[in-house]
This record gives sequence, structure tokens and C-alpha cells, in this order.
Amino acid sequence: MLIAGNWKMYKTATETAEFCRELREALGEVEDVDVAVCPPFTGLAPAVQALADTEIAVAAQNVHWEPDGAYTGEISAPMLVDLGVYGAIVGHSERRQYFGETDEAVGRRAAAALDAGLSVIACVGELEEERERGETEDVLRRQLAPLGAHDNLVVAYEPVWAIGTGKTATPDLAQEAHAFVKSLLDVPVLYGGSVKPENAAELLGQPDVDGALVGGASLEVDSFVAICRAGIR
Repeated sequence: MLIAGNWKMYKTATETAEFCRELREALGEVEDVDVAVCPPFTGLAPAVQALADTEIAVAAQNVHWEPDGAYTGEISAPMLVDLGVYGAIVGHSERRQYFGETDEAVGRRAAAALDAGLSVIACVGELEEERERGETEDVLRRQLAPLGAHDNLVVAYEPVWAIGTGKTATPDLAQEAHAFVKSLLDVPVLYGGSVKPENAAELLGQPDVDGALVGGASLEVDSFVAICRAGIR
């Protein structure tokens, strides 16, 4: 069971360090749950430092497919490894929506990160209109195609219509999608999409839900810790 907090473009380096110190005190030793935080790039080094000597991992929100080069604004996997970062998210729906991220690019980013020794959370999920047209499985099949099974790969199923909207897939819908993903790729699958302390236990209790990629609810220590504890089976 993995609970990862995606902070998106929130928290300065100073705020990140303070949050991580509070998190390590509040979380203590949680058995049977792996925990990761994913700050913005400016917060990675402070997070690694604040969470040293704990089991809480630090991951980036993106990573480039080249080890170096003329790619202004990008960060490579070797740079993340050098910082002591554990892994990276690739293909989040906001990257796809706002920055034109393609399935091919997601696959290249994932492969580069895995080759560098990082763990990867690769995001997939359908738009609301795609679900209404009955295209969910086609979308997931297309998005998963550039990815290959790997010991350090985790997929996050995030129905785009449930991200930051307050809407949440029912546990049955989440289970159905997770089972389909696993039929195509033998990896753990997290659920992402308005996960909150109030719905975490029911979602995480589904047989094919292996954890959560938490957005807004990961920005407050108390709510994030509550979700982490809900993952104990």
C-alpha cells in the first residue's frame, strides 16, 4: 500500500521543510503503508533533508527523458538521483492538459527514470466525456501502451473528471478500472481523484486498489496522515 501526496505548485522550500518535520512527528511508524511526498522541484532538497532517516520517500512531479541537454526548464533523472530523490510522477493529467504531454513522452520519461534507478508513478485516466462515450478502456489501453512492467513502476488511475473537482469515482468504478489496468500491466495501481479522509478507507479497501495519489488533501498534515492511516489493512 502506497500513499503519495502530489503537492502540485504549492509550498515554498521553507513551507516544505516545515511540513515534512511535522509529518515525521505526526506519522510516526505506520506499518504496512509506504508514504511519499511529491513537492515542487524547489522543495525536493529540503524535503529529502527533513525526512532523512525516516521511511517517508520524496518524489518529483516530473522528469525529462534525457540525462542532460538543451532543455530549458526541465530536470533529468540523474539530477534527481543526485539529490537523493526516490522517484518521480510522470504523465499527470495536468501535464497532459496544460503542457501537451503525449503518451509517447510519458513512456520516454518513465523509461529514463526507471533506467536511472528511480521509482515511477505513471498516471492514466479518462476525461468525463470519454467515460460518457464508453471509451474508458480504450483510453487506458492507449495510455498504458508505451509503458512496460517494471519492479519500480506503479500506475496511478486518475479519472480526470474527479481531479480537483470534489467528485470521486465510486469504489466500484475505481475497482473496475484498476482491475482492467492490471489485466494489461502487472503492476500496483493507485487511485487518484479527490481522495479525502472521508472516502479513503472505502476506496483503499477495494481488492485491486493498492494505494492513493492524493492531491489537495495531502497539503495539510492532519488530513494526509488520516489517509495514510486509512491504508492500513
